Amino acid sequence: MAEQRGPRRTDVPDQALRPFDEARAEAAVRELLIAIGEDPDREGLRDTPRRVARAYREMFAGLWQRPEDVLTTTFDLGHDEMVLVKDIEVFSMCEHHLVPFHGVAHVGYVPSEEGRITGLSKLARLVEVYARRPQVQERMTSQIADALMRILQPRGVIVVVECEHLCMSMRGIRKPGSKTITSAVRGQLRDSTTRAEAMSLILED
Repeated sequence: MAEQRGPRRTDVPDQALRPFDEARAEAAVRELLIAIGEDPDREGLRDTPRRVARAYREMFAGLWQRPEDVLTTTFDLGHDEMVLVKDIEVFSMCEHHLVPFHGVAHVGYVPSEEGRITGLSKLARLVEVYARRPQVQERMTSQIADALMRILQPRGVIVVVECEHLCMSMRGIRKPGSKTITSAVRGQLRDSTTRAEAMSLILED
């Protein structure tokens, strides 16, 4: 199968850019199964390397996407108040153990002086661009906020992410149900009053 190539990313060093190599991924999964003491040729595992390789290509698709690819549509509506999308589902993979973390993201911004906004679904897609990469939650939160500031040039941005990390639930201290909350605030939303308003909207049921 031909290697999958994507657009160049601008937010990571060039040496991190590589095409997806499905054959190499399959071989690596097969070796991992052998390493843990399994038989990759038994019936239940025979197709596992292929399945995992294809799943990884989907789960890490954000490696070949840029935020500019999804924040392509804006509207000049003259809106000058906060826009907030809550409870955007997040599924990502911790880069330390390659174990999932999942939860929700809340993304809000105050449009530029011209009142230009983007489609609400674009904010969810922006979260997905950064979630579909080997990640740490803290960096992902900042990346979403910085991309919004750079591309939309709003007066302010707030991003709050709440996730459960399976590397804490399944291994290590094994504390299922515990959540990690991270936030990134930019521009006018650093003001304590505006930030408090945004947080009250995020926290209300």
